[in-house]
Amino acid sequence: MKLTFNSKFLFIFLAIFLTEILIAKYFHDAFIRPFGGDVLVVILIYVFFRIFLKTDNKKLALGILIFAFVIEFLQKANYVSWFGWENNKLMSTILGTSFSVYDLLAYFVGYLICLCFKD
Repeated sequence: MKLTFNSKFLFIFLAIFLTEILIAKYFHDAFIRPFGGDVLVVILIYVFFRIFLKTDNKKLALGILIFAFVIEFLQKANYVSWFGWENNKLMSTILGTSFSVYDLLAYFVGYLICLCFKD
C-alpha cells in the first residue's frame, strides 16, 4: 500500500457522488434508489480510497464489501438508536435503518464492479 493522489479516481468519485445525490433527491422508485444507490455506494467508497491509496484492488474491494455487510447486519440490530440518531434524518439516511438481503446483493454487485477497476 502506498500513499498517492490519483485524479482519475477523484473525478470518478465526484461523478458517483453527484449521481448518488441526484438519486436521493429525485428517484423514489422501487429499484434505482434502493438497489442502484446501494451498488453505487460500495463503488463510491472504493474510488474514494483509490484517490489516495495505490494498493491491491482486490483486497481493497473485499474490505469494503465486508464493511458494507457489517453495516447492513448492524442495521438489523438497530444500531442507529445506540447513538441516539433515530430521529436524525441525515444520519439515519446515511447509516441506514433497515436490514435487507437485497442490500447485501447490491453491495456484492458493487464489489464485482470494483474488481473491474485497474490503475
